[in-house]
Amino acid sequence: MAHKMGTDLIAWRRFLHQRPELSGDEVNTAAYVQERLRGLAPDALVTGLGGHGVLAQFCGSDPKIRILIRCELDGLPITEINTFEHRSLTEGYGHLCGHDGHMAILMGVAEALSEQRINGLDIVLLFQPAEETGAGAKAVLDTSEFQNYQPDFAISLHNMPSLPLGQIQIKPGPFSCASRGLHITLKGKTAHASQPETGLSPATAMMEIMTGLQALNLPTPAGEIPQKMATLTHARLGDPTFGVAPGSAEIQVTLRTVLDADMDSLIEDANSLVLAACKRAGLQHKQSYHDVFPASTNDPRVAQAIQTAAIDLGIQCQPQPQPMRWSEDFGRFQSVCRSAMFLLGAGEKCPALHNPDYDFPDELIEVGVTAFLGILRELQK
Repeated sequence: MAHKMGTDLIAWRRFLHQRPELSGDEVNTAAYVQERLRGLAPDALVTGLGGHGVLAQFCGSDPKIRILIRCELDGLPITEINTFEHRSLTEGYGHLCGHDGHMAILMGVAEALSEQRINGLDIVLLFQPAEETGAGAKAVLDTSEFQNYQPDFAISLHNMPSLPLGQIQIKPGPFSCASRGLHITLKGKTAHASQPETGLSPATAMMEIMTGLQALNLPTPAGEIPQKMATLTHARLGDPTFGVAPGSAEIQVTLRTVLDADMDSLIEDANSLVLAACKRAGLQHKQSYHDVFPASTNDPRVAQAIQTAAIDLGIQCQPQPQPMRWSEDFGRFQSVCRSAMFLLGAGEKCPALHNPDYDFPDELIEVGVTAFLGILRELQK
């Protein structure tokens, strides 16, 4: 049976949409979540997890299985261009990935569980910080407090524009890619632009590295996701002046793979490329990694439970045709339990995620709550 949702949950979602906060700074967002959860009398309410994470526990009688449902707290450093009344009130920040809607869905699950616990289940709802940077899930898992709530199963969803509104897509195996940002710094020696031979310019090595990184992309048949990707995102050579031959350079590239094992080999290839180019040019160099996401892989049993629940509830359900190119730090939960993540269609005409005119469809809140409640009962069997 579909969960009936009050209109105040839509209003709350729009309230959150107006007040986005970036990864690691979700102080007020966490406070809004805590305030609403306290009114639902959870069996436990834990705050400050991995930064500003919030956890609420709703335990039925004679619990035999603990299931975690996770959503995200953070917004993005993108200026929203929508003109509706609930647009972002903070210039340069926006809930343009739908985390406001994901929070509303999880709050709807909390409201349902506060009215009626599910016997046999210990349900933990996690409002996780810092998903967009890949730091949040690891930070939560590393806290001593979370050890008291180690789940048997973990589930999550992400809304997906371009899919029919309310359609679920789920499949066992790879859900989304592993990725990490590689920052490369090259150091030579500046010189007068009229006498470049007295210095050591990194220009040639920089071009060699950039060309070589792009060559790491494997040929991919049309319509299929690349197994390995290297995407240049930023480059800088010296300073913007005409009188000085450059003595330094920076390159940023995002490495992306479907499988974690492939990420190891892609990193090795990138490192060898940089080392060889710098050795030929006589340059010093440094490398660092940022925004590290593991691959997210769906457990077969959990994926089957999601599919079965969707079908039983009359929700349109299709297999996910291929892994998402973007990354999700939910993949870290597979290190502690069996987990799966599914897509929830946001409509064919919905602007893409991270677009400045994106907005989470309010119609999905009720669908998401209903789906999660059905999945909980399916995993109970």
